[in-house]
Amino acid sequence: MSDLIQSYIETLTPKVAGTLRGTAKLVITGEGAVMLDETGARACDAADEADVALIASDAVFRAILSGDQNPVMAVMGGKLKVEGSAQRALKVSGILVG
Repeated sequence: MSDLIQSYIETLTPKVAGTLRGTAKLVITGEGAVMLDETGARACDAADEADVALIASDAVFRAILSGDQNPVMAVMGGKLKVEGSAQRALKVSGILVG
């Protein structure tokens, strides 16, 4: 597992543990993927199934996590791609920013 993926796991586990229903996958373009669920975050394969997948570069995800990028605007601007439920994507993005 790369240091980058490990840093996402360490950052996201406290944010999602006990708050996220279902599964969400963050696919960091060219780097790997992180699965989020009620237990926290873990490394996964980009092909693993999830209720929703958010796909973007590391820079976009870092900007979302820091609050510098609004996730909805990232989708509208083509920086963030959503596969699956848009409603679930909004809930996940709220957790990531919060």
